[in-house]
Amino acid sequence: MMSRSYTNLLDLASGNFPVMGPVRERKRLTRVMTVPGVVSELDDDQANSVNSDVHSSVNQDRIIIVANQLPVKVKRRPDNKGWSFNWDDYSLLLQLKDGLPEEMEVLYVGSLKIDVDINEQDEVSSVLLEKFKCVPAFLPPEIFNKFYHGFCKQHLWSLFHYMLPYSANHGGRFHRSLWEAYVAANKIFSQRVIEVINPEDDYIWIHDYHLMVLPTFLRRRFNRLRMGFFLHSPFPSSEIYRTSPVREEILKALLNSDLIGFHTFDYARHFLSCCSRMLGLEYQSKRGYIGLEYYGRTIGIKIMPVGVHMEQIESALRVADKESRIHEFKQKFDGKTVLLGVDDMDVFKGVNLKLLAMEQMLKQHPKWQGRAVLVQITNPARGRGKDLEDTQAEIQESCKRINEMFGKTGYEPIVFIDRPISLAERVAYYTIAECVVVTAVRDGMNLTPYEYIACRQGVSESMSSSESNGPRKSMLVVSEFIGCSPSLSGAIRVNPWNFEATAEAMNEAISMADAEKQLRHEKHYRYISSHDVAFWSRSFFQDMERTCKDHFRRRCWGIGLSFGFRVVALDPNFRKLSIDHIESVYVRSKNRAILLDYDGTVMPQTSHNKTPNAEVISIVNRLLGDTKNTVFVVSGRGKESLDKWFSPCKKLGIAAEHGYFMRYDVLPVFAFPLLVKMVLTSELSVLQVV
Repeated sequence: MMSRSYTNLLDLASGNFPVMGPVRERKRLTRVMTVPGVVSELDDDQANSVNSDVHSSVNQDRIIIVANQLPVKVKRRPDNKGWSFNWDDYSLLLQLKDGLPEEMEVLYVGSLKIDVDINEQDEVSSVLLEKFKCVPAFLPPEIFNKFYHGFCKQHLWSLFHYMLPYSANHGGRFHRSLWEAYVAANKIFSQRVIEVINPEDDYIWIHDYHLMVLPTFLRRRFNRLRMGFFLHSPFPSSEIYRTSPVREEILKALLNSDLIGFHTFDYARHFLSCCSRMLGLEYQSKRGYIGLEYYGRTIGIKIMPVGVHMEQIESALRVADKESRIHEFKQKFDGKTVLLGVDDMDVFKGVNLKLLAMEQMLKQHPKWQGRAVLVQITNPARGRGKDLEDTQAEIQESCKRINEMFGKTGYEPIVFIDRPISLAERVAYYTIAECVVVTAVRDGMNLTPYEYIACRQGVSESMSSSESNGPRKSMLVVSEFIGCSPSLSGAIRVNPWNFEATAEAMNEAISMADAEKQLRHEKHYRYISSHDVAFWSRSFFQDMERTCKDHFRRRCWGIGLSFGFRVVALDPNFRKLSIDHIESVYVRSKNRAILLDYDGTVMPQTSHNKTPNAEVISIVNRLLGDTKNTVFVVSGRGKESLDKWFSPCKKLGIAAEHGYFMRYDVLPVFAFPLLVKMVLTSELSVLQVV
């Protein structure tokens, strides 16, 4: 016998969202709660009943940023009594505040990197909310492991990076229990947002693939909510994405956002293609804006690559110079040409392909033996699994082989750093590197080239040596499969799988004349300095404002169950007619034109048997039996099929193939304008009598 908690989890996974506690009178929430709220006090009934018409008395806008992790560092106090918290200055969520309006209040919702005992969660929540305006989402360990290490890292991360699980030991196979945990985790995040949200005042900005179904949970509660979503990973082509067993659930959940952002045009194009092929949706592009029509709502599609935080890099350069790290590294690699790689330990970063390219360059161009050094910095892995273990072993073996083959006293061609390093140490390596090499086989954005360009621009200002007046120059060898590649027109682009071609590109980069390096560097720096993280944040928020400007003017209804839930938005002049009103008008009228859509009215859209049954024919004939009625069936189907199916209905008018073919026996004068309008608004404005 399954436990009650397990059956509830199954309900969540199937999209049957349970009622959270007893249904009570809806209460208005304060802008920021001083103590953690009790979620059970909030009802979770049908979304179409949630439609607050009372605007908040507080006019100041606020944005709630929701991500998997909060931008705070947490650690136990030395006395083991409580926790200490600090801002994570390197978090993108913290940096994006620079692009938001100064008067805008920012609230964060996310999880912590540590597991907090249930007895301490209330205290931690109070401290974070009061001092950091952060609302922590505490995930039970059993849900977190399946949510993050399971569905996110094994299934979504692999799928979005074009890795299909052809075998159980390769890639991440889909497991229903992992999907259930993913849904349950998103539900917990939604509960924390609901505790502090003011739906008429607040904007919601959701980040990345960890929370792709969160928009549905929030939209069910507040159908006029102003909500944006930004995906920081690639979005795969439809041929890859369609392999996911929950492909439509995720797409429909994302479409409950108002604005969906991507780093590159390719990612947005793939998403739109999936919506077209799997949901039958089409998009329109007008004046540079892309809009996707979905049940009366226009969902904006935003294409804007993220940038770096220039001030933070400049600050790190000053620290590196003060600590003499730059001088230390210049002495360490004196007389050497340094190529640099900075990557996460991940199967998609192509680190071993880079090592093979370095090996090939040393073979093909012996002049670099003893002179060229590849410094490879590898950040700790965030995922786990056999694929990652195999990748680590392969990298270690390649480093050992290359150093044994080409190394000698005082020279190692590969310097492999697989420990966490500070930003100051990293920028010190950037300043001494003649070239940065990125050979990821698939990456959402990758800001390593941007950071490198910023550091090479600041090298003369941060160093006190006689070289401070030298020209600023840099070179990049980047994979064509990473998000930043299109914006780096001066980089040498490579197919990382072709490590021989990558080797030649590396040789070309470090052999290029300084004047050419300087020209390419200047072009890159102009772009990244003007398109920093604040520019990205400001641009996204402005588009979210534009997309949501008519939210409180339109009339909205929430319909659908499970992840098929969507909001139907209609013009404020639209009036939903009652059955009683329709009946009354029908009885009083002298002439009636009745237009029946074949797929959706006469026959269900999902029906496989498209032939109308005897009951449908009987109803249509009863309508035709009233001399006051003129009845037409409107369809995109062919005239032969419709004529055959409705042959028992002698006086029935038929508009086949979207009005291209028309059949009618008696056409009253009052009905003629309706038919003309029907023809003119069809795809082909040609009238032909059958």
